[in-house]
Amino acid sequence: MGGCPFSSRRGFLGAAGSMLAASTLAGRTAAQGTGKSPAAANGNPAASAIGGSSGSDGEVPFHGRHQAGIDTPQQTHAVFASFDLVTDKISDIVRMLRDWTDAAARMTAGRTAEALTGDASAPPADSGDVLGLGPRRLTLTFGFGPGLFEKDGKDRYGLRAKRPAALVDLPRFNGDQLVAGHTGGDFCIQACADDSAVAFHAIRQLARMAEPNDAANGYGGKRAGAAVPYDANPGIAVLRWMQSGFLPDSPPDETPRNLLGFKDGTENPGNPYPAERAGGRLIGNGTFEDVVWVSGEGPDWMQGGSYLVVRRIRIALQHWDNVELDFQEQVIGRRKVSGAPLTGGNEFSPLDLDATDKDGNPVIGDNAHVRLGAASSNDGARILRRGYSYNDGLAMIAERWPPWRQGLEYEAGLLFIAFQRDPRTGFIKIFNNMSKLDLLNQFTTHVGSGIFACPRGVAKGEFIGQELFETV
Repeated sequence: MGGCPFSSRRGFLGAAGSMLAASTLAGRTAAQGTGKSPAAANGNPAASAIGGSSGSDGEVPFHGRHQAGIDTPQQTHAVFASFDLVTDKISDIVRMLRDWTDAAARMTAGRTAEALTGDASAPPADSGDVLGLGPRRLTLTFGFGPGLFEKDGKDRYGLRAKRPAALVDLPRFNGDQLVAGHTGGDFCIQACADDSAVAFHAIRQLARMAEPNDAANGYGGKRAGAAVPYDANPGIAVLRWMQSGFLPDSPPDETPRNLLGFKDGTENPGNPYPAERAGGRLIGNGTFEDVVWVSGEGPDWMQGGSYLVVRRIRIALQHWDNVELDFQEQVIGRRKVSGAPLTGGNEFSPLDLDATDKDGNPVIGDNAHVRLGAASSNDGARILRRGYSYNDGLAMIAERWPPWRQGLEYEAGLLFIAFQRDPRTGFIKIFNNMSKLDLLNQFTTHVGSGIFACPRGVAKGEFIGQELFETV
């Protein structure tokens, strides 16, 4: 194997760099694929990049101009759920959204999804498994998938003309190994909280409100507080896929780390420190207004909203854990312990993408993760990364890069969630070349995916996405 450039990891790095140098691709475009925002408010510059507020009792307001769970200081647990619509009536969807809105406002305030009646002859209105825990900074963020507007070429609900141009079908990226059971959906709900039970409880209650009842299985009666018998509710939406995630409970002045062991979220929008130096000039991180919130473009119902891209990214942790530290740092472009760029300084020092070594080679490699994710490599494109680690135990896995390991491995990785003003100039722009050129790809595989339009926030008396439906 002595003549093979991939026979050592340093050889792989050099060969990959040569391939990139020979590429005729214009620019270096790619995603900050494994990043995530900082944990809850902590006074660290990265944490201050995430806005929002919560009361002393841990309540994050549900009503507001923007949906909570986007610029909210990141909680330590998340459950992402995707739903398929099974009704053919738009009136059913509106009824579901009204119910979801009421329940979300109650649960984010630390109350049950519906009022408890105490009627022992009917199923309880709430499963009751988080009674007494309080809100724990629960946020619920709702999104509409392409299938709400058009599915299999059919305009199911008369909404096709209202589909935003930015709500595109994601292309198939290089290296994708998408699994249907973790991809797509007509609706999504992101539940985040500082308690895993609270986040899962919220998804569980909302799913039950939408799904078919158990009348066919011999369970009669009525929903607590409802006048409609079970057999009159054939269901509106059913769960398609779901993924839970977590963050470390990092100290107040620390940026949390991902499963790779690197700090994540340093360069999110709003960070006051310059993100990078390129072409002799300093470049900032952008603001939420620039990067995240829709403003002026697209339909009225999306003004103040944002577009969510979710990717389930499996990481070959056993492979990564046996790689030399210096190679790990070259792959990412940062020091593992401090989070500082390879070009020096501290975690919040700008990436010096102009810096070269004594031989004239870039200190941060051409195919390093942070270079490919930099705004200057992507015509200024940026996204808000709000991802979570996940661990689903063990699974039989065949890695797609040398050493092509096969067998039982951790079914673990990153629940990557990104918000942006337009995915065409955000995630898609950034990830297109990263999927081909990022050295991190030899350890990661994208196995799940989805895109959703998250409308503006809800005022009291409204329901989620009301402007979209009220003219139909």
